Amino acid sequence: MATGNDGKLDPEIVHQLFETHATDLRAFLTGLLRDHDLVDEILQLTFSKALQSGGHSKEETRKGWLFRVAYHEAMALIRQDKIHRKSLTNLCHTTSAYWTEAPDQRLLENENIEQIRLALNNLPENQQVVVIARIYQNKTFNEIAQEFGLPLGTVLTRMRLAIKTLSRQIDNPSEDH
Repeated sequence: MATGNDGKLDPEIVHQLFETHATDLRAFLTGLLRDHDLVDEILQLTFSKALQSGGHSKEETRKGWLFRVAYHEAMALIRQDKIHRKSLTNLCHTTSAYWTEAPDQRLLENENIEQIRLALNNLPENQQVVVIARIYQNKTFNEIAQEFGLPLGTVLTRMRLAIKTLSRQIDNPSEDH
């Protein structure tokens, strides 16, 4: 059976597609992403999609279908990474009071972004979800309160505590633990 009524492809066909096209897809994705770990992740997603919905493609166009899926997955990952970096940069600017205009500004900013990412991971989960919803998802405090079924004051307090903790950890990185 090549395909089911649900659009799934037979695992044996997906295996054959992998054997035939994985090397070309890997080269294509490496050119796009320039990161072997990300390439492996996108390859896995691509062949997962082939297994789940590759039956909707025509046999004679499956190679092109695989490349399109891989391309779209790679672009989605790039967009997600840009959003993630932008969010971290915004959070970095929110919590850091001091920025220099020195030539090494970009390097310092990247180090600060990494510091913030680590500090964010150290927050209690109830504060993390509020910060992520506010900064990454651009939700209002009211929307966050409704989503989590919390009083608005609780959400505001968690955000205030998170910003205070993040600022302290960023201003004094040696006091993290």
